[in-house]
Amino acid sequence: MTDTVASTVRVRRAERADVPAIVRLLADDVLGATRELVGEPLAPVYWDAFDAMTRQPGNEYLVAELDGGIVGCLQLTIIAGISRAGLTRAQLEGVRVSAAYRGHKIGEQLVRAAVERAREHGCRLVQLTTDRSRVDAQRFYDRLGFVSSHVGMKLTLE
Repeated sequence: MTDTVASTVRVRRAERADVPAIVRLLADDVLGATRELVGEPLAPVYWDAFDAMTRQPGNEYLVAELDGGIVGCLQLTIIAGISRAGLTRAQLEGVRVSAAYRGHKIGEQLVRAAVERAREHGCRLVQLTTDRSRVDAQRFYDRLGFVSSHVGMKLTLE
């Protein structure tokens, strides 16, 4: 059954109409539930953020679609850089799969599609961070070939 579900998933670039489903996915876990503003109508900050993101070249959301519904998402950002001999890298952010569909290889399909898009953009490195408490996510990224090589740090600005 796992392979059957994954084989019917379509990964595509998100459209504005997908924003409510993306926000629901972002809130569909212990950490996300405390970070996101889920409600009807959807908070304007999400519409504004999506519009700003889509105006920025090299910044897009990908969604995994199954039977007309959004069951996974991630943000892919292409970052040009000077370090590492002018290396262009891709940043993955907000990788989520609906709790009802975890374990069906949808996340793998979504990440692999993002990695392929990064290659198409000339990236030579794909990076991401994941919360220390997300042990299952860390195992997932290890399985996909990601290496825990750096210590991630964040500064929240109020």
